Amino acid sequence: MKPRKLQKLCLILLVLMMPVTAFAISLSEAAEQAARQNDAKVLSARTVENGNSRVHEIKLLTRDGVVKTVRIPDNSKKGEEGKKGKKGKKG
Repeated sequence: MKPRKLQKLCLILLVLMMPVTAFAISLSEAAEQAARQNDAKVLSARTVENGNSRVHEIKLLTRDGVVKTVRIPDNSKKGEEGKKGKKGKKG
């Protein structure tokens, strides 16, 4: 295999192996992902802002009847825009 093709193949494999949370994810996508990965039903979902970061909190009900909270970082551009906007404001 040529070195160039090998590099492309390695890059593709690295991207595919990255966790989903490395990419921007909406609240509904986060809730669906959490329910699927935990074989559970979504009870509630919300996005919580803490300083400059945002986290999706999804409350799940497992098949065993246990209520579980999953937190998934929101890496979307919206969080970055909010951070930039706060810097420019005074007072």
